[in-house]
Amino acid sequence: MAAALLLRSLRPSVSRAHIHLLSHASSPTALGSPLLPRLYSSAAASTAASPVFTPGGVMDPSRIRNVAVIAHVDHGKTTLMDRLLRQCGADIPHERAMDSISLERERGITIASKVTSVSWKENELNMVDTPGHADFGGEVERVVGMVEGAVLVVDAGEGPLAQTKFVLSKALKYGLRPILLLNKVDRPSVSEETCDEVESLVFDLFANLGATEEQLDFPVLYASAKEGWASLTFTKSPPDNAKNMSSLLDSIVRHVPSPKADLEAPFQMLVSMMERDFYLGRILTGRVRSGVVRVGDKVHGLRSTDDGVHKIEDGKVVKLMKKKGTNMVTVEAAGAGDIISMAGLAAPAIGHTVANSEILSALPTIELDPPTISMTFGVNDSPLAGRDGTHLTGAKIGNRLMAEAETNLAINVLPGPLSESYEVQGRGELQLGILIENMRREGFELSVSPPKVMYKTERGERLEPIEEVTVEVGEEHVGFVLETITHRKGEVVDMGPVPGTTGRTRIFMTCPSRGLVGVKGIFSSFTRGTGFMHRAFQAYAKYRGPLGSVRKGVLISVGKGLITSHALMSLEARGILFVSPGMEAYEGMIVGEHSRDSDLEVNPVRTKELTNIRAPGKDENVRLSPPRLMSLEEAIGYVAADELIEVTPKVVRLRKKYLDSTKRKMMKNKPMN
Repeated sequence: MAAALLLRSLRPSVSRAHIHLLSHASSPTALGSPLLPRLYSSAAASTAASPVFTPGGVMDPSRIRNVAVIAHVDHGKTTLMDRLLRQCGADIPHERAMDSISLERERGITIASKVTSVSWKENELNMVDTPGHADFGGEVERVVGMVEGAVLVVDAGEGPLAQTKFVLSKALKYGLRPILLLNKVDRPSVSEETCDEVESLVFDLFANLGATEEQLDFPVLYASAKEGWASLTFTKSPPDNAKNMSSLLDSIVRHVPSPKADLEAPFQMLVSMMERDFYLGRILTGRVRSGVVRVGDKVHGLRSTDDGVHKIEDGKVVKLMKKKGTNMVTVEAAGAGDIISMAGLAAPAIGHTVANSEILSALPTIELDPPTISMTFGVNDSPLAGRDGTHLTGAKIGNRLMAEAETNLAINVLPGPLSESYEVQGRGELQLGILIENMRREGFELSVSPPKVMYKTERGERLEPIEEVTVEVGEEHVGFVLETITHRKGEVVDMGPVPGTTGRTRIFMTCPSRGLVGVKGIFSSFTRGTGFMHRAFQAYAKYRGPLGSVRKGVLISVGKGLITSHALMSLEARGILFVSPGMEAYEGMIVGEHSRDSDLEVNPVRTKELTNIRAPGKDENVRLSPPRLMSLEEAIGYVAADELIEVTPKVVRLRKKYLDSTKRKMMKNKPMN
């Protein structure tokens, strides 16, 4: 640690001098490319040289660089990937090309890791784009073992945040030496002093995470992914002939070591990604650990268990593929150190080993952090079931969940407490919400329980998952944040002004996972979208006790039929409505939030009695406040323990677990064992 502190004190001057020398030692070669957009000058496209191959027809391992791009959410890594692909001559059809899943493009976040390769100065760069949200941390964990280096992207204005610590800890654990890229330096609020401060914070983070002396001496670059340039020295706007990503690509080649590869050894590959193709079947992606694989080779799948190594399946390689830019191309052979995709085996999954027939030992499996919450998925048994969906049975729901667990190691699927129900364990509300959203878009109908925190018991003491929470709000909202989080057993760790801004405060807290369920929607509503809240799993710690009252009671329908304006007019004074006239309701369905802490049974389908006497008012003059229509994620954070979410391809409804009023009262009064 003493050496680290000495390096920390010398780092600003050493880094500046080192960067200055590098900037003069490596200037990009001027080679044009017709595929590059006008954003880049011809001098930027120094990429035309093809990678070097061995006499055996596979890539020279010394020319391969495997690198992951890691960052906190919204710090610009996917935009950076676009610029790197364009720099190397790839034809990008649209912005954020690596976000290929529809939900990724809709929500503006990366959900699944993807790998692609680009050619740069006789080198092959295999680039892995990773998610930045804490709920998808499993995607980072399963791919970080495929690479020898990482580019840590940090917003130069925000600095390192909660997820930065998570992804960096995984990179350091695998012995990677990250390259620090300070992004968004073109912003008016970012100065050289700001970058020095952020660099110091990142250095402290490295030291706190137990980085080695070599890892602490990380290279630093400055970039604007939006404008498409990176620089070895701080600048707000480089010259036109330097507005490119050459500096970053050269730094990757210089600082990321080539993979340790033995082309003469038997073939072995650890599966890190998996997808399905209608014609080819299961496609397995991973880094070749040793040897050479060719189309037609006989291979088998191996699985390591507590009882030893077991053979899963024998087969042969039908097809070898590699992602080049945004296109998948076929190859005839691949060697150690390269990242490839293969087809031909139907049984192996993520974490299994694919090897030559003579190999009987499996590669070490991927270590993942444990899930922290669980939800129960079951058949939709409401009176309105079967109207929208096409997949209704418990067997189909179970098959879909098992298929998801095969491709997403951060999700566990277990038998549920009831028949045709399944307990799904995951990292957070967003991760499970994405799964539910995908299922409803595929035509599934199901009922979902509220998320439950997964506790642990060690030495007779109850432990619960604790998360790190970073909040950035205006000064007028600080009191609300402190009151809300402390009410949910949160504790403030640090608080101070946001650098480079006026009237903004950043708060660092720790809070139980159960206390953060549903808080994001409340936070966004109160701050009117001006605040930012980020969270990441920290560790299991001592149980902090019961939470305070975090939600009021609900309005429960006792009638069945179409909801009327006449009925809702009298219910508006009782609370906030979730429904509008013309929607269907049934007994036990939740139609609103009560203004008090207790539940209230109401009749939203009541009609106006017709008589021969003219009424002083007219129905057409009824004016109702707009209802609070909940999204799926809001519903997940809202429902209580005795409630369910009814999910169909068209509608998301809230309901009580027991629809009959008498049964609800019996279960409420039932003594606990």
